[in-house]
Amino acid sequence: MADERTILDAVPDGLLIGGAWRTAARRFDVTDPSTGDVIKQVADGTPDDGLAALAAAHDAFPAWSRTPARERAELLRRAFDLLQERADDIALLMTLEMGKPLAESRAEVTYGGEFLRWFGEEAARIQGRYGANPEGTGRMIVTRHPVGPCYLITPWNFPLAMATRKIAPALAAGCTVVVKPASLTPLTTLAFAQLQLDAGLPAGVVNVVTTTSSGPVSEAIIGDPRLRKLSFTGSTEVGRSLLAQAADGVLRTSMELGGNAPFVVFEDADLDAAVDGAMAAKFRNIGQACTAANRFVVHRSVADEFARRVTERVDALRVGRGTEDGVTIGPLIDDRAVAKADELVRDAVDRGATLRTGGSTVDRPGTFYEATVLSDVPRESRLMREEIFGPVLAITPFDDEDEAVAVANGTEYGLVSYVYTRDLARGQRMIERLETGMLGLNVGVVSNAAAPFGGVKQSGLGREGGAEGIGEYLETRYTLTPDPFA
Repeated sequence: MADERTILDAVPDGLLIGGAWRTAARRFDVTDPSTGDVIKQVADGTPDDGLAALAAAHDAFPAWSRTPARERAELLRRAFDLLQERADDIALLMTLEMGKPLAESRAEVTYGGEFLRWFGEEAARIQGRYGANPEGTGRMIVTRHPVGPCYLITPWNFPLAMATRKIAPALAAGCTVVVKPASLTPLTTLAFAQLQLDAGLPAGVVNVVTTTSSGPVSEAIIGDPRLRKLSFTGSTEVGRSLLAQAADGVLRTSMELGGNAPFVVFEDADLDAAVDGAMAAKFRNIGQACTAANRFVVHRSVADEFARRVTERVDALRVGRGTEDGVTIGPLIDDRAVAKADELVRDAVDRGATLRTGGSTVDRPGTFYEATVLSDVPRESRLMREEIFGPVLAITPFDDEDEAVAVANGTEYGLVSYVYTRDLARGQRMIERLETGMLGLNVGVVSNAAAPFGGVKQSGLGREGGAEGIGEYLETRYTLTPDPFA
């Protein structure tokens, strides 16, 4: 692994448009949240830059969409192989700009790479169908085609995996893309874009616009008739606004929005397994994940013991800079995230919750917040309704299955749920009763490149990953031909 400065210096700092790196009149700082230090400056794109990137994607689309599926697959495979070769450098880059512990960054490289491999394999499996119509008067031909140029907006919390999860299926389907990474963590996307060029990606197939003017840039791109698809991962509030903008162009949309995941522990659960699952579901990525468990709904008969065990585990977590050995809790992304976490903890305690450990900012440079456990959290507390996006584990008790289901479903969100029980029938009932796009049954991490990722209710539209993921970038066409035997 190269040293930090060497890795940072190697990252392009411009806009990738039409296969070339362009400068911009303005630049913005990228900071390390564990120190507050500026680690690099990158181009600050304008709406005109966004439209230039869209024009490049539009111009590249005809040739790329006609590129044989096997060639598209081989390019994604080359990108996958290069990512494995550069895994350590990419992982360190993620830790520097986002703050997560280095071990988690390495795991994200593995996870993110799987989308390249999975969708490379799916590229050659895009299917249609052929058959006689019911009347016997003709033949129906159903084919799938790439939707066209796509605009992909990625979040800051998984800067590699959220890019590969969108880019890989789009390219596999034959689409071209404009990617706008979050301004808090643009470096990983820029490094990945260069990796794709190194893998042989044709000019204009992937374009990247970094900017601090997300609203105006997005509005210009979404309002252009050359765009045919919008994919966004982020807050429900922003997602609603983007959906409204996309309506004018009747764009295909994929929205992976907010979550408020319940983690339900029944009285018959294997508590050791439940605690292991809770630690993974809550503290992965410092709790900054849309899939993070937000509300721990635990049967009253085991709630105290569950709280005791998780508190013991949380007390053993080590807070620090993600590059330091043994660190398991890095910084939150910025000061606003720290303030929100503290505000929601104070609200719960003021309403009667018991603070078992943590609950404070950390006296050191950077934006750190202690790993925290709260028990007996009143259901009217804000953190039972709002996504906390931080290392806070909040426990509320329940008495029976119907109550657990009501609490779990009592939110506008429905991204993921977690359930721990040894009762097979109860587990099957939870699959049917919980209003959720994904369910972890006796597991604390559900994400997998081969599985459809997405939610219901106000957690979003569409799916990423799995066989379903490539379908988001394809349109269906039907052709009727005369009966060839007539």
